[in-house]
Amino acid sequence: MNEPEIRLIPKEQYLESLSLSEFAFQMELAPQAREEKIAQWKEEEHWGAYVDGRLAARMMVLGLHTWLHGKRWAMGGIASVATWPEYRRGGLVAGLLRNALRVMRENGQTLSYLHPFQFAFYRKFGWETYTETKKYEIPTALLPKLPAQAGRVIRPGEDVELLNSIYRSFAVRYNGTLDRDDVWWKQRIFANKKGQAAVYYDAANAPCGYVYYQVKERVCQIHELVALNREAQKGLWRFIADHDSMIDKVTLSAPSDDRLPFLLENPRIKQEIMPYFMARIVDLERFLQLFPFAAPEGQKQRQSEIQLHVTDEHAEWNNAWFAVRIESDGSVRTEKMPDSEGANIASTPSIACDIATLTTMMMSYQRPAFLWEIERLRGDEAALDLLEAIIPHRQTYLPDFF
Repeated sequence: MNEPEIRLIPKEQYLESLSLSEFAFQMELAPQAREEKIAQWKEEEHWGAYVDGRLAARMMVLGLHTWLHGKRWAMGGIASVATWPEYRRGGLVAGLLRNALRVMRENGQTLSYLHPFQFAFYRKFGWETYTETKKYEIPTALLPKLPAQAGRVIRPGEDVELLNSIYRSFAVRYNGTLDRDDVWWKQRIFANKKGQAAVYYDAANAPCGYVYYQVKERVCQIHELVALNREAQKGLWRFIADHDSMIDKVTLSAPSDDRLPFLLENPRIKQEIMPYFMARIVDLERFLQLFPFAAPEGQKQRQSEIQLHVTDEHAEWNNAWFAVRIESDGSVRTEKMPDSEGANIASTPSIACDIATLTTMMMSYQRPAFLWEIERLRGDEAALDLLEAIIPHRQTYLPDFF
């Protein structure tokens, strides 16, 4: 096989690209869905690997935004990775991924997410698991038994502005959620998840929660249940329970730290925790400059500076030493160091890891102490203690798919 050429897929080759996706993901789009896909085409998102002039593999790099520790970050979403069988195991996807890292860096997308077909495959390229999803199946008889609340439930239709205002207040509380726009709601939520929305308004007439759900064949499938406070949570579950004559069970997904079973009279419901999406830091220097480190509690910290050594086989700009310093005002500063300085680790506590380990740690999916225990972090315990102090705790969650 000749050296592949990686370039953007022109719109006139979209049907060829779409055929590859349909084959790889074993699906067949209806004519209307196919026309919608064509209308939504953004040439800058579609990359192909060409062998002898023929499209052999493809990948999308989506321009998205995500929440991390309360800050909004530009993020590149890797999606629709597909290769014709006769070209597999030829390094085409590896080439597309390396190209995607370069493109995302140029576009200022400091982070990247993807849904893996195989976790081990993408770990080789620096992505690491960052979130899980908890799935429930609740028989109708075991639904929460709650009194009527002071507020009311209204069906707003596809009111994107209303629903997104509630969702955004919810999403910013987590690491790894998307900051959705109108197009995402229309093309990804309403178009792909059939159902109805119901919004809970409190006694002051403020919208503080919603449920987007579908009732079909006596199953209530909750696509999303978002509650900004306990009252909204109780009001929405009361609303769902009032469907009892129509349904035999309720299914839904929730953050992995959700504690719904504890609130039930009988918590013995079916629940399953599944690893979900992976994340990767694309531009480490930029990421560390923007990251909202926590201020350590002064005297409890034994050191005010560490050296961080990161290795990245597929993005050479991330292979570096970084100084992480606690300033006198409690703020944290980071600085990329020349190799000659970074090699001198005698006087300053240091710690080392690869980009995948650093990503899952900074996303707060896994804590430094655990990564140290399983030997994914290496170095001085003083540096470990400082990392534990300055990396904030926050639950990860992603209710979306791409």
